[in-house]
Amino acid sequence: MSSSLRALVTGGAGFIGCNLVRHLLASGHSVRVVDNLSTGCQANLDEVADDIDFVEGDLRHPATCDLVTANIDVIFHVAALPSVPRSLVDPIACHENNVTATINLLQAARNTGVRRIVYSASSSAYGDTPTLPKVESMEPLPRSPYAAAKLAGELYTLAYARAGLIEGVALRYFNVFGPRQDPNGPYAAVVPALFSAAMRGVPMGINGDGLQTRDFTFVDNVIHANMLAATQPAERVSGWMVNVGAGDRTSLLDLVRLVSQVTGHRIEVLHRPPRAGDVRDSLASLERAKAVLGYVPPVSLPEGIARLWHWLQLHPQAMAAPSATDIAPTAR
Repeated sequence: MSSSLRALVTGGAGFIGCNLVRHLLASGHSVRVVDNLSTGCQANLDEVADDIDFVEGDLRHPATCDLVTANIDVIFHVAALPSVPRSLVDPIACHENNVTATINLLQAARNTGVRRIVYSASSSAYGDTPTLPKVESMEPLPRSPYAAAKLAGELYTLAYARAGLIEGVALRYFNVFGPRQDPNGPYAAVVPALFSAAMRGVPMGINGDGLQTRDFTFVDNVIHANMLAATQPAERVSGWMVNVGAGDRTSLLDLVRLVSQVTGHRIEVLHRPPRAGDVRDSLASLERAKAVLGYVPPVSLPEGIARLWHWLQLHPQAMAAPSATDIAPTAR
């Protein structure tokens, strides 16, 4: 691929997407963003609004997909309707936004001559098997419509790639955190919610006993993996699904202690009942990611927590009071 990409970032107004957009721009690539703003926030792109081509549109509509894929080299398909609990309440919307939209995008990309799509998959596909670390060759056992939908999108992407219709790579993310992650809403992720509790001096509600573990992954690691997936030779990466994590697991209670140490604020924990559809433990095997992508996570959990704390001190408005108290470590 050429050194300068014409990139499309779907869901570019969301947490991962807006960080990826900034990195692409800083690296000299041209960027188009499509987002329906159902969960993304336009303000996430205010600083770079003059530097991108922004399209407010819905990927469930084939015409939108045709429009945004024109004259594009690489698609970073980050858009999704997230949340395990939401998918349990409305699985049809989950399917339409995460599966139908992906098929529409793949078909449009094929028709408009896009070379490659990098699909944001989810570690939730592994389910709650006790075997650790999670290796890509394991049987997927999704426990929620969200997990099933993300897996379906992954499989469609890889099927298109293996059929020779378009180059495709799928990246299974493990619990991504970092700047611009929303602490608000009924399904807030655990890391920003912890920082919000620390900064506001309020208790933190944790679903379960707090001993469940996750492979918390700083967003810069995910961006690094996306760029590798977009730029490595097709014969090396196309048709592969790989884990993207930090390769280490941390319990929620240990995470609470880490955030308390970094911020200097003790966080009181309130235990709540476990949440339906959540897995107990998760840890990424990174052997395939290293072999296929050359991926080694550049940022450790302690360093990522410290970087996020520095960013939050410069952007205190990002920690507005959350509207939720029940927090669990959802996979994305």
